Amino acid sequence: MRVNEQTLRELMSDGLDGDAAAHATLLRVLVPLLRGFYRRRASGGDDDIEDLVQETLIAVHTRRATYDRGRSFTAWLFAIARYKMIDQFRRTSRLRPIEGLEDTLLADDFEDEAVARIDIEQLLGELPAKQAMAIRATRIDGLSVAEAAQRGGVGESDVKVSVHRGLKALMRRVQGNAP
Repeated sequence: MRVNEQTLRELMSDGLDGDAAAHATLLRVLVPLLRGFYRRRASGGDDDIEDLVQETLIAVHTRRATYDRGRSFTAWLFAIARYKMIDQFRRTSRLRPIEGLEDTLLADDFEDEAVARIDIEQLLGELPAKQAMAIRATRIDGLSVAEAAQRGGVGESDVKVSVHRGLKALMRRVQGNAP
């Protein structure tokens, strides 16, 4: 199968519409793309590369509802891949970043939203823990309000209020209206 942006977007859209075969095909064709991505950017053994590929495929599957059909699929995919690689660098010393990795990651023409995601954890760290948890669960992890409430051991209305207040606080900070 010839893999290009249009094909990947179609497979993703079909998968989001409930076509399990399209979703399985998408995950299968992503494997060589991700292997190449990680081999060019990380010096580690094949096991480390395969771990990163599998973690990324799991993230693509679990976070598929966050994909915006109007945007580039590959930018979304490689943003996830970048964060998985950065997480791996932080967790283990077995993988070493290739010299100049940071410059390479920033120069790979990711969409502004993908690049901006680097700052999300810092911004969430400035919020009260309950608000950060609610936003992370519903907006980043893709959980429903009910699932987030169950995970956090709080009521659904508490999750909704925390998300609302947290997003308002983040907007004020981003716009420069708050300390």
